[in-house]
Parts: sequence; C-alpha cells; structure tokens
Amino acid sequence: MPEIHQILKQYWGYDQFRPLQEDIINAALAGKDTLALLPTGGGKSICFQVPAMAMEGICLVISPLIALMKDQVMQLQKRGISAIAIHTGMNRREIDIALDNCVYGGVKFLYLSPERLQTDIFRERVKKMNVCLLAVDEAHCISQWGYDFRPPYLQIAQLREVLPDIPILALTATATETVKKDIQEKLAFKQENVFQSSFARANLSYSAQPAEDKINRLAEVIKSVPGTGIVYVRSRKRTVEIANELLRRGFKAAPYHAGLSFEQRNQTQTAWLENRVQIMVATNAFGMGIDKPDVRLVVHVDLPDNLEAYYQEAGRAGRDGRYAYAVVLFAPNDLLEVREKVEEAHPPMETLRKTYQALANFYQIAVGSGEFVTFDFNLEELVKTYKLNPLETHHSLKKLETEGFLQLNDAYFSPSKVYIPAGKEELYKFQVANRELDPLLKLLIRMYGGELFTNFVKISEHSLALNLKATQPQIVKMLEFLDKSGVIVYEPQHDKPQVLFTTPRYDATTLPLNQKKLRSFRGLALEKADSVVRYVQTENRCRTQLLLEYFGEISDESCRICDFCLKQKKRKKQQEEFAQLEKQLLEIIANEPLLPKMLAEKFPAKQRETLTDLLRKMLDSGKLKYLESGELVVRK
Repeated sequence: MPEIHQILKQYWGYDQFRPLQEDIINAALAGKDTLALLPTGGGKSICFQVPAMAMEGICLVISPLIALMKDQVMQLQKRGISAIAIHTGMNRREIDIALDNCVYGGVKFLYLSPERLQTDIFRERVKKMNVCLLAVDEAHCISQWGYDFRPPYLQIAQLREVLPDIPILALTATATETVKKDIQEKLAFKQENVFQSSFARANLSYSAQPAEDKINRLAEVIKSVPGTGIVYVRSRKRTVEIANELLRRGFKAAPYHAGLSFEQRNQTQTAWLENRVQIMVATNAFGMGIDKPDVRLVVHVDLPDNLEAYYQEAGRAGRDGRYAYAVVLFAPNDLLEVREKVEEAHPPMETLRKTYQALANFYQIAVGSGEFVTFDFNLEELVKTYKLNPLETHHSLKKLETEGFLQLNDAYFSPSKVYIPAGKEELYKFQVANRELDPLLKLLIRMYGGELFTNFVKISEHSLALNLKATQPQIVKMLEFLDKSGVIVYEPQHDKPQVLFTTPRYDATTLPLNQKKLRSFRGLALEKADSVVRYVQTENRCRTQLLLEYFGEISDESCRICDFCLKQKKRKKQQEEFAQLEKQLLEIIANEPLLPKMLAEKFPAKQRETLTDLLRKMLDSGKLKYLESGELVVRK
C-alpha cells in the first residue's frame, strides 16, 4: 500500500496534511465508518481522495451538485488520476459506457448524484465493481433536521446492503449535534465515529450592521476592504441591480446567477478568479467548489435562511488563512421578511398538487411513466402556459424536490460529445457507401483518437468545420445524419436547466405528500429563521461564540476580531486612555488651578476632544469643581 504522505506529495504537491486530515484518512484506511466535519476550505476532498489512492479499487463519491462533481473530476484528471461523473443530462448509452469503464477500465473515482443509486443499471453494475471506499459529500443532506434535506440520500443505506464491508466516509462543513447523530444513523454506521475541527475561524471577522441605505453602506464596506469579494443576494434580479449600481460607483463588479448563459457565467467567473472583476454579486449557488483562497470579503445584503447556509457562504472568505471579513447588512423590515420568506417557501398542499399536475402535463408524461427521464426546463414557459404564479411555482417545485418526486438542476454546460458504437468493418462499409461523409469520419478519428470507440469524447464542431473548410451548421447536420444512421452517437452541447422525474408519474390527486412531515419542516425552517434574526440582533456577545453555540460547540474564548470584540477592545483602549489622561490632568491641577482653556493647551490637539469628555465626567462625579474665578481644582 503506498504511503499517504507520498501520495499527498506526488499528486497534490503538499508536504503535510492539514489538522485532522491524517486522522480521518487513517480511520478510512482502517475500515472505520467515519463522519468528518471540516469548515469550508478545510480540505474535505483530500480526506477521501488520498485513502482511495492508497487502496485497490474504485471510490464511489456521492455528491448533490453537478458543478461540484465536474470541478472535482476535472481537478483529479489534471493530476493524472482517472475519474468520471454520472449526472443528469447524460443519456443511457453514455451512462452504460461510463459504468462499464468503472467495472473494467481502471477508473479510480466515480462521482454520482444520489438519485442514480436507485437506478437498476447502477445497482447491477456496482455489484461487479471492486469498490474500496464510499464517500458521501455534503452529508448534511441526508438529515431531515439539516438545512438542505434531499430524500434520495436515504438510498445510500440500501447501497450498503450491496457493499456490506466497504467503509463509508461522510463529509460536511456544518452540522448540529442532532444532525451529526442523524447522519450516522441514516448511513447505518457500525459504530459512532466523528472527527470535528472547531467551527471557529481565527482569521474571519464576523459583523452584523443595521443599514437603512444598504447600497451606500455596502459601498463603504467594499472601499474599506481591499481585494476580491462576494456579495450575496436572494434573487437574480437583485444581482443585476446591485452589480450595476456598484459599477456606476466605480467598482469592478459583475452579476452571477443560474439564468445567465454558460459563456457569460464562465467569462465572469474567470474574470473574478483572475482579479479583473473585484466584486461578484451572486445568488447563493455561487462559490460552491470554486477554489479562490484570497477572497477578503463576503457581504450578505439579504438575510440568509439559516445559520448553516450563512456559515458556509461566509466561510468562502479568507481560505488562505489571512484576515477576511463576513458582513451581514440588515434593515428593520428584513427581520420580519425572513419569516415571511419561510412561509412563502412552504406552499399549501393544493398548490403542490397543482404545480405537479402542470409539470406532468407540460412534458406530456402519462401516469405511471417518466421515471428518471430528464427534460430541459424553462420556468417562464411553464408559468406562462398554465397561468401560474412564478414565485409560488418556484417554491412548489423546490418542495416537490425535497419530497423526492423530482430533481431540479440549474443550467450547466455540457459540451458536444461523440461515441462510435460501430465496429471497424461496419464503419468501413458505411464510409464506402457514403463517400461524402468519409472525410468527416476520418477527421473525427484523427482528431479524437481510438477512445471514440470505447467512450463518449468531447468534440468541437467549430474545429471540425475549420479543418474541413465547411460551416458549423453543415458539420452539425452531418453529425445528426450519422447519429440517425446508427454509425455514431452524437450528443449536441446544451446549457439549459434540467428537471428529472425521480419516480413514475403520479395522478396529482393521489400524490403521496406527507402533511405531518411538511408541517414539521415548516416549523423547523421558522426556528432556523429566528436563529438568524437573533444572530444579527445580538449586540452583547462575540459573534464567533454565537455561531459555535448554534453548532453545539461551547467556548469561553472570544474571537477578538468580530464587531463585538473589536468594540470591546476599542472601549478598553478608551478606558485605558481615559485613566492615563485623568492621572496627568490631576497632577497638573494639583499644582495650580487652571481655566479649562489653559488646561487644554497643555495637551496635544488630538487629545482635546477626549479631554472635554473627561472633564465633564470628572465634574459630574465630583472629582473636580469650579472656583468662582472659573478655574478648575481637585475637590478635597
């Protein structure tokens, strides 16, 4: 078995592990079920990637976010490690080939969404795989007491029946005591085993600032903190409005949300990563899986739904260990709105049924069909077609997702891909019979190699067109004809949101909604919203201590850098200055009574305002008194 420090150095270039990483890795290598809680930027992926590289076989990684999966797969491939992902948007043939490669092709990491665990094609193939480790990323999603519960995560325990002796490593950045217990129970841990680093971030200064005019206050905050930052808002519309206002004020700002095209998002993200854009104004999806350690500032202009989400989003600042700032701006009406948002996010039963019916009708899915079928999704068209309320529909779809009836994925870019299922003899016969397509087929093989016959390979229609001196539409038309002829399988690029039905379609009237559970979720969401309100309104506690307490970590030590601690430090410094000034003042007056003006002249100009305040307090307390001449003396 290769030594873990050697693996870390060879593939990641690091000489040593971060705190807790080595302990977590050794627990996985010893075959122990393990729950690891590490803060955002704490190096969670290393904890399963290194032990998997030290073991024989494939590591299954369950992750809820396509963007995160694709990013990690790309990072592993750059390091020369064989990794693939199976996600919504791949057709059955593509999935079939990917799973075959996991059984026979030496793939080291297979990333997949929890929904895929339920499919027959996966459950049959996984039995043939030599699995060495099961990693569950964002493990809080398995707990109904967490802030992002996803029912398909509950299928992981069933996977353990197929892989009874394979250790499981669950990872998350945030979990309360209740959620920690729930994760281990739902994943059928053989025994409790938790590694948890402190939730405290020694370099992150938290603050909550009341602000009637948020834009002005935001501009002041950005001016005071040099470096790149993220401004989080609730809606896509707000990202554009605030980014434009910051641009007008001279800041290099840009909006980022799922409604932008892949090209726009990619260009904006790259500009921000390269520091050509200073401030990214974004919805909360931005930042997940993006490795930018030098973010100096994260500002929430709208209150987050809960402290778990806030901790993760704020934690994207200062991952390089240098000082960074996490600021919440709030107005009085925000404190009422945060509860109203929760009410909006939990629509009544009849609204859920109506939305489900509209969605099924929109895609013409018959009752009993549609399971694991993916469709391009356009909320605007759905709302317009059935005259629905957009906000109500959005929340209803999210709730139907939480209930396990469907999965929604934001727009993500999937490039064009080609696979050649035809054998070489069959292909040759086709080329002879279709000489006008022969140059394209030869070019495909020359440009993309023999892997075309074993796997889907990313292609560029633009490059093919340049090489053949044709137009891109002509190339697309030929590829589509080859696909219809069965010679190739051609998957054109797409960049649209997707909806996946995770169960056969129900009759909306018999949709098995659990009313008791939905009411419980609503109550829990309201409690979490109240915790956010308490956090921003509290003025007499260290903010880090408040967050730690929420996650069940009690600490008597203040962070010394949050807004409360800095005020305390300033107050203490003022008290020390007052005491020193008072001592000097008493020594002067003890020798000779003086008029206030003459007394002030004996001190530097910068101390005179403080001196005026001190004199007033000393007169009020009776330490000094005025003579009839107007001079000050020490009262005996």
